[in-house]
Amino acid sequence: MVVLSQQAALNELVLIKTCKPSSMFTGIPEVDLSDPQAKTLIVKACQDFGLFKLVNHGVPLELMTNLENEALKFFMQPPSQKEKAGPPDPYGYGSKRIGTNGDVGWVEYLLLNTNPDVISPKSLLLVHQNPQNFSCAVEEYIRAVKNMTYEVLELMAEGLGIGGRNVFSKMVRDDRSDCCFRVNYYPACPELQVQALSGRNLIGFGEHTDPQIISVLRSNNTSGLQICLGDGTWASIPPDHTSFFINVGDLLQVMTNGSFKSVKHRVMADSTMSRLSMIYFGGPPLNEKIAPLPSLVSKEEESLYKELTWREYKNAAYKSRLADNRLSLFEKSAGQ
Repeated sequence: MVVLSQQAALNELVLIKTCKPSSMFTGIPEVDLSDPQAKTLIVKACQDFGLFKLVNHGVPLELMTNLENEALKFFMQPPSQKEKAGPPDPYGYGSKRIGTNGDVGWVEYLLLNTNPDVISPKSLLLVHQNPQNFSCAVEEYIRAVKNMTYEVLELMAEGLGIGGRNVFSKMVRDDRSDCCFRVNYYPACPELQVQALSGRNLIGFGEHTDPQIISVLRSNNTSGLQICLGDGTWASIPPDHTSFFINVGDLLQVMTNGSFKSVKHRVMADSTMSRLSMIYFGGPPLNEKIAPLPSLVSKEEESLYKELTWREYKNAAYKSRLADNRLSLFEKSAGQ
């Protein structure tokens, strides 16, 4: 995002939601991927918070920092150069506007399809127009993160006692999987004096849940990520550029019949430091049927959600506002 002037920035600000700041929250579970108890810890974290911090994950720090540096080079280019990779449809470059229904944030982003069989022409245009080694950095990073994600999903299945260890991971591994990769850049905005505006902070990315199966987040060491706790309060998550934060997505909540919680989260802007985050979203093939797994619905319970396809849910999600409860449309109590 380019701030043309202080007045122009203030004009944009009136369109953006604000909220009161919160203190840092240190209670997020930490899971060591090499720990023999990892599967148990992952399940508990997904049930209690819908989020956990993953350490000793096996992804080299060099891959993370290399991609971060290349992404920053892209975002530092003149607007005219960046805009050659946008506007998103949905892949490509975007600024401020999030989706098509009026949501805005203090953010620039790149959205890429990670499946080489269905990669969009705009994604290819972006990669080839970038004069740096962005393409190579993206490919190396995604390859490593995919392998880590498969292992995490398989540990989830083991921890839940599901018969097939690959019940979740096979959908993300599928050649037709609808996975994507997003890089969000939140510029510092000193002109706005964000912290001084009536004691309120500027929204970088509004509150939402992720619609896919799983999200794998890595950011630089700038704070900003917040999650909504069970009592409705917002908690700021301390950043850690060496680790990943794993989010439960809406589809995983459906498949576990609500046992795992799709965590509501948002990002706040900072008045002095920029934030860069890289998120891999693991999604199934568009025609994949999603429903509560029978082995996770006891005789005393009922399935909470109707069967749906990822295509149906994705279409509904992208027509909604960020803060909408998208899953409510597919709850069994919602008619039928």
